[in-house]
Amino acid sequence: MKQTAVVIAPGRGTYNQTELGYLARHHSEFSTLKDFDAFREANGQTTVSALDQAERFSAATHTRGDNASPLIFACGLADFGAINRARFDIIGVTGNSMGWYTALACAGALDPMAGFRVANTMGTLMQEHMIGGQLIYPFVDDDWREIPGQRDNLFAKVEDINARADHILDLSIDLGGMLVLAGNEAGLSAFQRNVPPIQDRFPMRLKNHAGFHTALQTPVSTLGFSALPGSLFQQPKLPLIDGRGAMWFPHETDTAALYDYTLGDQVTKSYDFTAAVRTAARELMPDVFIVLGPGKTLNGATAQALIRCGWRGMQSKADLTEAPADQPRILSMGMTDQRALST
Repeated sequence: MKQTAVVIAPGRGTYNQTELGYLARHHSEFSTLKDFDAFREANGQTTVSALDQAERFSAATHTRGDNASPLIFACGLADFGAINRARFDIIGVTGNSMGWYTALACAGALDPMAGFRVANTMGTLMQEHMIGGQLIYPFVDDDWREIPGQRDNLFAKVEDINARADHILDLSIDLGGMLVLAGNEAGLSAFQRNVPPIQDRFPMRLKNHAGFHTALQTPVSTLGFSALPGSLFQQPKLPLIDGRGAMWFPHETDTAALYDYTLGDQVTKSYDFTAAVRTAARELMPDVFIVLGPGKTLNGATAQALIRCGWRGMQSKADLTEAPADQPRILSMGMTDQRALST
């Protein structure tokens, strides 16, 4: 009997050293890659294949927006095509941040080449302009339970810092049990000084990340509209859940509105990944969530978002391990053992 599944596409920061060669290892027969490579070559950019098959991983090269975005898009789209349709009935698609572009292609609202064009163009524009930066900070404990009052306390700090002269700081992504904040150097540095270090990792600056999903990206949004026509967008074949938790349905989608959202509010306003997962859980009620590769860093955020909405009674990290081995609640295609269950 098939399981129903909602697919989640990852965003930036998921193709790292351990993912080098991901496409070559898992998708040697992904024929669409040659079209992606030809597009990059025609634009004077290093091909996706060359980046994936580089001799060694280089953070300076592989985490740049103009390289990371097309790499992650190609990995995610290829993984989507590899899901075992005899076992899983895919009933919806969502994504985190840049993963929205992958989700659009997976759902059919963009054909593969159009999706790649959007991801590559927006990643390149953000890299060329590199306005602002990002950091990440949690508000949950080690068992992924929300620390009472912590989220409100962090937002109070953000509001205070953003009100200071020459300081910009705002919510970029509501990411499960973590806040991704974006701002200028003054705003980000002030926040780092005003919160205690956690786990020797947080607050964590995100390398080669601009101030995504804030008003700082208004110039990038404007350039995106100029570079990408609305004619690329079409009716989705699967329900889509966006970064507000809103749904777009097959045969009912206003494609002009989808275009406007994708290059407008999706770029310049906060991305609520937690709301997207909550909507998917409550409205589509899947048996399992399948997180596309590359990487596995989105697994925790997905689980934390499900804990926050109490999906299937989940209240803590420990609850995630109680599902039967043959009926997992979250499958990560970036993890070898879980990949085997999904492909």
